[in-house]
Amino acid sequence: MKLWLAAAILFPLLATTAVAQSAPTALASLPDADVLIYVSPQKILNEAAPKVMPAKDLTEMRSAFADMKKGAGIDPSTVEYLVIAVRVHKPAADLSFVAPDILAVAGGDFSADSLFSLAQLSLQEKLRIEKHGSKTIALMKIDPIVAQAEKNPMLKSLTEIGIVTLSGNTIAIGNLPYLKSAVDAAEGTGRINPATLESLMRDPNVLMAATGAPIGSIARAFGLFGTETAPREGRCDTPFGNFYTAITMSGNNFSLRGAMNADNPDTAKIISGLLSGLMREGLSAIPDKDVQAVMQNIKMTPKDNEIVWEADVPQTVVAEIFKPSKPAITVSAPQPVKTTTKRRVPRKRR
Repeated sequence: MKLWLAAAILFPLLATTAVAQSAPTALASLPDADVLIYVSPQKILNEAAPKVMPAKDLTEMRSAFADMKKGAGIDPSTVEYLVIAVRVHKPAADLSFVAPDILAVAGGDFSADSLFSLAQLSLQEKLRIEKHGSKTIALMKIDPIVAQAEKNPMLKSLTEIGIVTLSGNTIAIGNLPYLKSAVDAAEGTGRINPATLESLMRDPNVLMAATGAPIGSIARAFGLFGTETAPREGRCDTPFGNFYTAITMSGNNFSLRGAMNADNPDTAKIISGLLSGLMREGLSAIPDKDVQAVMQNIKMTPKDNEIVWEADVPQTVVAEIFKPSKPAITVSAPQPVKTTTKRRVPRKRR
């Protein structure tokens, strides 16, 4: 399980300063979003993985990436960035909820057109093709969601997942409305709010980061800004709940830094105390002692109008998490001892 987690988190290699500088420029062509999660695969594999993974596992992972390059035409170690975006909608005209849009965008040293062609060849009759602007979007129905959407119309926009190339080395996967917005943004219309991107990429050397405005998203979903067909001026314009968090490497430590807006110092103290208490209670539910040690390093404190959290975790502690589990020692039960009983011979009567 730990090795699977390592493969999922430590996803590709080869980072340079030039890549760090180019990522914000590339992300400026994304569509608007309420929550953004950014991962730097190159930095994670090139800088973090060798310090926490056993050499044997690291070699096996890189060998698997080489095989993927031969089979699919892409080496995950050349993926420069992966961004997951979530966009929340206003209610529909009938006041029903609309499921959030979800989009994943990856860019790097690979051919987006080759990947798109490979997807078409692999799925063929399962795909539906739709044109939007200058781009071709390939869509596939997700049968389990289609079945659920018959009972819950809110899921209708998620019944199909599509793929589209945004540039020669950028590809996007998501539901159709968000893919169309991604195409429009790539062509210069409806791009992401610069303040959102600035919050996400305030440190271009992060391994991963996230930012979002959950309270504003909830206000939009509950109609405080009107509906999709009848917008109204919002009366809930507050930065309360806006957050940022990131993981970086500093010397021999992994560093976690983050903050959430709490509007005023009193509220910051109240929420900080609540979250700290919940974390202490939750530690006992974590079975892995190494993960517990990492969580215990997180300090959460109120600071002015914000709740600030931080942790510096030594690489040695993180390395323990990714070590292969020791094989269980099985003790076989003792075999029952067979006892032989002498056969009784009847005595003859005289």
